[in-house]
Amino acid sequence: MAPVMSGNSKPGQHAACPAAVGRIDSGVIMGHNGCSTDAHAMRASWFLVADVYRADTSMPDMRIAFFGTPRFALPSLQALLECGQRPVAVVTQPDRRVGRGRHVQISPVKEAALRAGLPVLQPDKVRSADFFEQLRAHAPDLAVVAAYGQIFPRALLDVPRLGFINVHSSLLPAYRGAAPINWAIINGETTTGVTIMQVEPAMDSGPIVLQQAESILPEDTAATLHDRLAQLGGRLLVQALGLAGRPEWQPLAQQHELATYAPMLRKSDGLIEWSLPAACIYNRLRGMTPWPGCFTLLAGRILKIHRACVRNACTRPAAPGTVLRTGEHGIEVAAGSGALMILELQLEGKKRMNAGDFLKGTGVQTGAVLGADRNS
Repeated sequence: MAPVMSGNSKPGQHAACPAAVGRIDSGVIMGHNGCSTDAHAMRASWFLVADVYRADTSMPDMRIAFFGTPRFALPSLQALLECGQRPVAVVTQPDRRVGRGRHVQISPVKEAALRAGLPVLQPDKVRSADFFEQLRAHAPDLAVVAAYGQIFPRALLDVPRLGFINVHSSLLPAYRGAAPINWAIINGETTTGVTIMQVEPAMDSGPIVLQQAESILPEDTAATLHDRLAQLGGRLLVQALGLAGRPEWQPLAQQHELATYAPMLRKSDGLIEWSLPAACIYNRLRGMTPWPGCFTLLAGRILKIHRACVRNACTRPAAPGTVLRTGEHGIEVAAGSGALMILELQLEGKKRMNAGDFLKGTGVQTGAVLGADRNS
């Protein structure tokens, strides 16, 4: 049986935004150069079904090693426990020292594993021979990965007899990489999803076992979409495990020529370009929430924008970044087309507040220009 994409929605048309990564519009995969390729070709051998695909979830008894680190991985770990597949080992990134006090912070996955009484491994590098031997000692049949944070070498992938499978938060081959949730929102997608795939040494390139689509809502941020996809990943993982070792387990190779990428975010990615359409700035704000956040400059000081909405028509023509009007309900700023109404914001060194309270203490005047260089 071929891999399954489930869900009713398809990628939809959205305002054209200059994209840092590829995006899907109306069934067409858009590449870095803006050229298009028929996306339906990549789905030709997948079944599109209206209802969530449900495999026979009676599973063979398997020894599973679980690899994961952040919160995204928790529903997948919990799903294994709830379906009776208690991991023989949980592998997570080493503890980190954080903050001014340099206190030790453990990963969310380690915390959950310890609560469940599971053995925890924390190698500095998964490429080390010592770790290979540690993993072999647990004799896993299969390894499950959910946002672990490192690329795995072939020697490690060969340790479990059934290899590795990964829970990835996009509909591959679209949005391979570290930040698929963020870039899908930034690029104005209306649909994304989760892919269960076999792991190869190359990034997110392995054959697809199962996929399921998830709508991106107009008000979604990276935080809200993250939580829904994490839960979906846990459910889809259980379905995939129901196929393991059966004749129905027939992963489908990705069409690599259609791959697009979602690179790791940097703080500088949050800088607002007011020359872009207001809808694109709004999508960037949603995709950068909660981290790294979007910001501009006000009189040379960093001004973080926490919440905003789009006004399709400006109050009056003005250069991008110009404050058009202010009031208790928001600060309207001209964009390349349309305007952004800022609802919540935070000036450098100050607390977050709504626009009305901000204006009481900060003299932002109509006609001021946001985004001027700090040194100008």
